Amino acid sequence: MALLRFFLDPFVDFHGVPPLDRPDFILPFGFAGFLILIAAVFFGVRNLRRMSMPLDELLEASNRVADGDFTVRVEERGPFEVRALLREFNSMAEKLELNDKQRRNMLADISHELRSPITIMQGNLEGMIDGVYSADVERLKSLYDETQILSRLVDDLRTLALAESGSLQLKREPTDLGLLIREVVSAFESQAKEKNIRVELELGDVSSIDIDPMRTREVLSNLLANAVRYTPSGGEIKVGVTESNQNGARSVMVFVKDSGEGIQADDLSRIFDRFYKSSDSGGMGLGLSIAKYLVEAHGGKIWAESELGVGTRISFTLPSTL
Repeated sequence: MALLRFFLDPFVDFHGVPPLDRPDFILPFGFAGFLILIAAVFFGVRNLRRMSMPLDELLEASNRVADGDFTVRVEERGPFEVRALLREFNSMAEKLELNDKQRRNMLADISHELRSPITIMQGNLEGMIDGVYSADVERLKSLYDETQILSRLVDDLRTLALAESGSLQLKREPTDLGLLIREVVSAFESQAKEKNIRVELELGDVSSIDIDPMRTREVLSNLLANAVRYTPSGGEIKVGVTESNQNGARSVMVFVKDSGEGIQADDLSRIFDRFYKSSDSGGMGLGLSIAKYLVEAHGGKIWAESELGVGTRISFTLPSTL
């Protein structure tokens, strides 16, 4: 009441008012409260500015990413939550930049892969039409081989597109996996002999398993093609299969092991990424990524182990049922 009287009537006589009710005691507290309020507003505005400036930069960077500029990055500053958001944005932009680079490289690789056989075929066909070349069996066979290259490239791209869209359908049937492995290895015998590579089979007594034989053959072919490519003359390739039955779930594990130079640790973690190629690899980098998609479509998993100077082993599992 004394404080109210102080504001309403400055001429009120406060003589006899208790000390705690006198305005000369309350005024310092009011002034201190006012200073605290000013300080709170100042620090609030400051913190809001610290938060809003990085967010403004993030908005501008997001617009640049939307326009196709994946090289943009933002400075990680501000409160902890804002820094975490900016860090995630930079990580996203980095991945988008990498994917865009891989896409551009893929287009260049596809153009190169298509151009080579098409150029050879056009040259030979024009020569035969003009009478420069004779249409003998050897020349026709070379043209057929070029069509096989084109067909394999188109099949790889189609398989990749189906797998990524979730439209890949498996045609499961009881399959003799041991026989299938022998057939795939037999298809690579001539290439192995040309490089003086010994191929050793370690096939146990594996009973029939419910898988898609065509897709499994494609996985094995990709793995063996890599093994033959990277195994030096006089080297060795091992292909094996083992069977397991845990808690009533039956599966098999297949491996392909070469005696090549091995894979660098940085490359090993990315060899199953689509369009990823090491500096010394050929093709478009689709083989192992397609193998990964096909194995995972079966409900299995695939992984690689490698030691420099010793070789590389790639293994995958195939459950009998999903």
